Amino acid sequence: MKSEKHRELREAETKATYLFKTVEDRGYITAGKTETDLNSQVYETAFELYGIKKYWHKRIVRAGKNTLLPYRENPPNLVIQENDILFFDFGPVFEDWEADFGRTFVLGNDEKKLKIKHDIESAWYLGKMWFDVHPNCKGKELYTYVSGLAVEFGWKFGQEHCGHLIGNFPHEKIQGEEVLNYIHPDNPFKMLDPDKNGLSRDWILEVHFIDEKLEIGGFFEQLLTVE
Repeated sequence: MKSEKHRELREAETKATYLFKTVEDRGYITAGKTETDLNSQVYETAFELYGIKKYWHKRIVRAGKNTLLPYRENPPNLVIQENDILFFDFGPVFEDWEADFGRTFVLGNDEKKLKIKHDIESAWYLGKMWFDVHPNCKGKELYTYVSGLAVEFGWKFGQEHCGHLIGNFPHEKIQGEEVLNYIHPDNPFKMLDPDKNGLSRDWILEVHFIDEKLEIGGFFEQLLTVE
């Protein structure tokens, strides 16, 4: 039986999924507008659909060479080009429950861009399968597996971790920035061990592959531990 926490986290992600489907269906993801303009359209759509104004982390839209960069960077605002690649990383809060949702979109038919989009999604599901088979794994073990998939698919892994805790807002402030709260190569703790207060922990898995020569990257994230 699902816990109340899992029901709330799943509902938050379902709403985030619908939000980005709406953005795509309305044709907002087009060339000629800036990343900031598209970011604003997503924000306005979220408010229209759900009355959301609260986000637990900065809202990210990255296009072109900016897709190479991890979350912590704050690159210059780019204009989306014809045949471009871009990704979203948004953390909306639904009734005090966090979502964290990342998707990549390709404008046009560039084979390499379509391949990286396909590969990050495939890698996410392979990571999920590996975790389900190894539920007692440590954070560093899942990181090693997921980051290694980048090489198998012919890319480079794009960031220092591959996921983090998710929960009741504001988990980030409550839990802090220690590596034990991330799927990080220095995290020696079992991911499903309870936190310091004895409470269960739930995780987001994220995949970021890049190609520095081609100046492209792809990003995909969603709930790992909530069915």
